[in-house]
Amino acid sequence: MQRSIDFNCDLGEGCANDADVMPFISSANIACGAHAGDIASMRATLRLCAAHGVSAGAHPGYADREHFGRRALALSREQIRSLLHEQLERIAEIALAEGVALVHVKPHGALYNQAAADAVLADAIAEAVRAFDSNLILVGLAGSRLITAGLAHGLRIAHEAFTDRRYQSDGSLAPRGQPGAVIESVDAAIAQALAIVRGESITSIDGTALRVHADTLCLHGDGSDAAGFAGSLRAAFDDAGVMVRCLQR
Repeated sequence: MQRSIDFNCDLGEGCANDADVMPFISSANIACGAHAGDIASMRATLRLCAAHGVSAGAHPGYADREHFGRRALALSREQIRSLLHEQLERIAEIALAEGVALVHVKPHGALYNQAAADAVLADAIAEAVRAFDSNLILVGLAGSRLITAGLAHGLRIAHEAFTDRRYQSDGSLAPRGQPGAVIESVDAAIAQALAIVRGESITSIDGTALRVHADTLCLHGDGSDAAGFAGSLRAAFDDAGVMVRCLQR
């Protein structure tokens, strides 16, 4: 049984619960001003990370606030490079001013999901991260094309799984529009999270048994009770003897 796990959450997205979530997590993925966030929210979230000993990471997404970065787009390799560089540079400057180290990069929303399946997009993202700072950890869907691309570019990677999302039988996330794709029961989220940490099978949305390896577990910060879920999940990890530890450069 795996005895430790990173517990991450997407924050700085204007959901007003960051301070309540932060005590329970070990890593934060901070919106960089494209799909959500601005200079003030990045600074505030970085300060919360420092106060709680939480590892800070960049959470770049498509510049599509209307759809919260969850609409698939088709950008050229150069556009992807510019998209990533601008967001990473923005948050890195603020992090430097606040004395907080950036540890990882996790793409957001549609950018993340597309890169999980699209080798060309995944390679463009990994290349952009390496060009900006080759010491950053690239976080991607466990076993996905983004993980493969990160390794190919010599980056440290972190396989990610989800506490609050159902999977398809191929290991991809069930689309949000599909009934049951988002786990709304905290007990179901705990059961899935502990099964993943223990190396046990979880049940995909179509009923297939599936094993998912994870270095880090994600809870989405825009859920209606993200803080409650975070507290319950952290308590469940503690009760099960699972050490929650942050990603480290």
